[in-house]
Amino acid sequence: MIRVQGVNKTFLLGDEPVHALNNIGLSIQAGEYLSVMGPSGSGKSTLLNMLGLLDVPDNGQYWLNGADTVPMSEEQRAVYRRSHIGFVFQSYHLIPRLSASENIELPLILAGIAPAERKRRLAPVIERLGLGSRAGHLPNQLSGGQRQRVAIGRAIIMKPRLLLADEPTGNLDSQSGAEVVQLLEELNADGITLIVVTHDADLGRRASRRIRMVDGVIVSDDRTSSSDAQSRTDQSDAP
Repeated sequence: MIRVQGVNKTFLLGDEPVHALNNIGLSIQAGEYLSVMGPSGSGKSTLLNMLGLLDVPDNGQYWLNGADTVPMSEEQRAVYRRSHIGFVFQSYHLIPRLSASENIELPLILAGIAPAERKRRLAPVIERLGLGSRAGHLPNQLSGGQRQRVAIGRAIIMKPRLLLADEPTGNLDSQSGAEVVQLLEELNADGITLIVVTHDADLGRRASRRIRMVDGVIVSDDRTSSSDAQSRTDQSDAP
C-alpha cells in the first residue's frame, strides 16, 4: 500500500539546516497497524505529514496505493488525500458552529456528494461511534472523548484506506483515551491501515509493528506476532 524510498526533508532553523527526514525507506502493507515513536524533533510528525500528502519530500519517492505521489500538483494531492486518507489529531479541529453530525458530514459536502447519499453514509458512522444521542450537539457541549470520536467519524466518513493518527489520546483522560484506542483498533481490524504517532509508550506497544525515529532516521522497526498483539489487547481490556 505504502512504499517510501530515499526520502529526505530539510528545514531551515535560522541559517541552520535541520534534517527532519534522512534517507527514509519504508514499506507498509494494507491493513497494518503501525506506531511511530521517538523523542520530540525526531521526525515523527514530518513523516506523518509526508505520508498524509500534507508535505512533499525534497527528494525521494512515495507511492500510495500504487500512485507515485511526488509529481502530483498541490490540487492533485488534495483530491487524492480526500479520497484515500483520514486524519485524527490531538486537537480535534472541529468547527464550533457545526453539530457533531455536521462536522462528520463535512467531507461529504466538500466532495459534492448528494444529500441522500450523505444521509445514508452518516447514519451508520454515528451509530458506530456511539454518538446517536449527541449527534445534534455542538462541540462545546461534548466531552473530550466525544469530540475525538466526532473527529474520527469525520476522518472515516469518506471510507479511506489509510488512517493517520497524531497523538490521538494526548488530550484525553485514561478512560476516554482507552475508548478512542479501542475504536481505532476496531477500524484497523476492519481493514483500515492505521498509523499512530505517539509519545505514549503503552499506546505505541499496542501496535503490531513499531517504528522508532531519532534525528530523522528510522533506528528500529519491530514486529509482534498477531497472537502476542491479541494477548496484549485482551490484557488491556480486562477489568
